[in-house]
Amino acid sequence: MGLNDRDYYRPGGFGGFSLFPPVIKNLLIINAAVYFIQFLLESMMFNGIPGHYYLNRYFALNPIVGADILGASNNFQIWQLVTYQFLHGGFSHIFFNMLMLWMFGMEIENFWGGRKFLFFYLLSGIVGGILQLIISPFLGGSLLPTIGASGAVYGVMVAFAMFFPDRYIMFYFFIPVKAKYLITIFILFEFMAVGDMSFVAHLVHIGGAIAAAIFVLLDRRYNFNIDKLFSGLKPKNTFQQKDSFKFGNTFRKPFSAKDKSVVDADFYEINNPENKKEEVTQEQIDKILDKISQSGYQNLTDKEKRILFEASKKN
Repeated sequence: MGLNDRDYYRPGGFGGFSLFPPVIKNLLIINAAVYFIQFLLESMMFNGIPGHYYLNRYFALNPIVGADILGASNNFQIWQLVTYQFLHGGFSHIFFNMLMLWMFGMEIENFWGGRKFLFFYLLSGIVGGILQLIISPFLGGSLLPTIGASGAVYGVMVAFAMFFPDRYIMFYFFIPVKAKYLITIFILFEFMAVGDMSFVAHLVHIGGAIAAAIFVLLDRRYNFNIDKLFSGLKPKNTFQQKDSFKFGNTFRKPFSAKDKSVVDADFYEINNPENKKEEVTQEQIDKILDKISQSGYQNLTDKEKRILFEASKKN
């Protein structure tokens, strides 16, 4: 299958695409390690109090109002907006969250690079947590601590649907449904379930999904450079396609066969014949792949894109 037949871009032929990119791999390891600690603390008692209570008291997302099992109030701490994302309520909880993170996040991290993906992932979880803290008390929701990576994972799912809207997902392993439809249905169910009496934090899921949609739309316009995010927005990448705010265009493919980032490399070669003879070394390729992992393909220079283009033709 050639580049023109692909529905999105992958640096092909030289290991540019990873099934377990570094950030997702580390997230899986950290979540598993924390779950193991939770498992150990389940059977421990400290002064007559279950060990997992202390973990939830300091690291789960505690409500701003209310009291814990010892009568202590105001357990909320700002760091809990991050730490609650690494705690889970059981094996099935962590298993399906990590499975969804890997399934839907793998290609997003390969496209964006590790730093942007990590920022996006944590941001989705943080916004989901804030929505839970603010709105849940008005809906008569539970005042128990909130745990789980579901808010961040819902953000990753929404990003996947916006990048690869027509990708088929095997629902229940045998029903093919396009990503844009399946994930939209999931989000609608979350809205419908807000305020029910279950222990599922639907507001966290909704907050993560909303944060993801806004982030992806703004990133298409401004092409965020995470290293410089707090010093201002980077001008829009001139090679990106323009989108109107419509459902059909919002859920679009990030690259097509006519993507100018790839065409530009070919144009560079044709109009600079002296560069055809330049030898591409493995060291150059490795440095470029490292750069993709850190900041994404879109931040490569024209020369670096040309080098990748040359290498892809040789493999």
